[in-house]
Amino acid sequence: MKVGDRHYRSLWSEGPGGPVHIIDQTGLPHVFATRALDSPEAVAEAIVTMRVRGAPLIGVAAAFGVALAISREASDAALDRAVRALAATRPTAVNLAWALARMRRRLAPLSPGERAPAAWAEAQAIADEDAALNEAIGRHGVELLAREHAARGRPVNVLTHCNAGWLATVDWGTALAPVFLAHDRGIPVHVWVDETRPRSQGLLTAWELAGHGVPHTLVADNAGGHLMQHGRVDLVIVGADRVTRRGDVANKIGTYLKALAAQANAVPFYAAVPTPTIDWAVDDALAGIPIEERSGDEVRLVRGLDGDGRPATVAVAPPATPVANPAFDVTPAALVSGILTERGLFAAREESLRALRPVARDAAVAP
Repeated sequence: MKVGDRHYRSLWSEGPGGPVHIIDQTGLPHVFATRALDSPEAVAEAIVTMRVRGAPLIGVAAAFGVALAISREASDAALDRAVRALAATRPTAVNLAWALARMRRRLAPLSPGERAPAAWAEAQAIADEDAALNEAIGRHGVELLAREHAARGRPVNVLTHCNAGWLATVDWGTALAPVFLAHDRGIPVHVWVDETRPRSQGLLTAWELAGHGVPHTLVADNAGGHLMQHGRVDLVIVGADRVTRRGDVANKIGTYLKALAAQANAVPFYAAVPTPTIDWAVDDALAGIPIEERSGDEVRLVRGLDGDGRPATVAVAPPATPVANPAFDVTPAALVSGILTERGLFAAREESLRALRPVARDAAVAP
C-alpha cells in the first residue's frame, strides 16, 4: 500500500543478515516512522510493545527474528532459544506459533552452515505468501460488497473493529482488503471505524482508509449496536487472531459484543483470515485459546497530541485504580455468518472449514 507517493510493506528486509525494517505503529496515526530491527531481541521487543501488531504480521516478524538469530549463531541451541523467546512474546495470535513451527521445520534438518541463507529465504517466503493470501482474501471479499451494492443501490456501509488492514499484515490486510479493492473498482463503500479501546487500533484503520481515499467515520466502540438498530450497517467484517476448526473467532476485545448486536439486528458478521490463522488443534475455544492480559496502564492512560501538537500521555484514571485488561475475546461460531479466506467464503462450521485443512506437517502450531 502507499504512504504519500511511496509504496510500503509493513515489514521488509534488506536481505540476508538484516536489518529488518518495520513501520513503528506506536507513533501512528500522528507520526509515521520506520524502525530497523537488528536482533531477535529487538524483534521480540517490537512484538511485545506492539510496534508490530496484527496476527499475520506478528508471525512474519517472528520468522525474521529467527533469521536474525541464526545469522548470529546457527547452532541447535540458538535455534531453540530464538523460537522459545519469540513464542513467549504474545500468546493469543496463532500465526506466531505457526510461523515459528515452520521456521523450525525448515532449519532443524540442515547443518549449521546451511541455516542462515535458508532462514532468510524462508522468512521472506512467509512474508510474500502473506501478502498474496491477503490480496486473495480481498478478491473474494469484494464480491460480497459488490452484491450488497447491487442489491441496495447505494454505498455499502461496513463496520470494522480493531485494525485488520495492511498495517496488521505484510500488505493489503484481511478485513480491509475487500474494502480497498471495492474502492479501487468504483464500488461505493463507507466504513464505520470502531475506536477499539484501550489501544485505539481503530485510529490505524482510519489512517489507512484516509490514505486510500475510502470514505469512513470514526465512532466510539459502543456506537455499533445503535448504528445497526437504525439500519446504518450492512455488514460487519473483522479480522482474527485465531479461528478454531469449529469456526469460533478470537479477536480484539469487543468483537463478541459486535457479533451479538449483529445477530440481534440481522446484520451479517464475517471474519476475514488467511488459513494460517486457523488453529486446527483447539477444540474448546474458551478453554483452549489463551487470552492475553495486558498492562492496566493501557486503560489508565491515553496517548495523543497536546494543544501544541506534541505527543503526550494523559491519565484518565488514578494510578491505584484496579484495572482488568483482557486483550481479546471469543465470538462463538453460531454468531459468525462466514469465514472469508484466500480460498473463498466458508461457513463457520467444522465440516465446512475442513476443506481448508493443510496436510499434517503444515498444520502444527507448537513451536
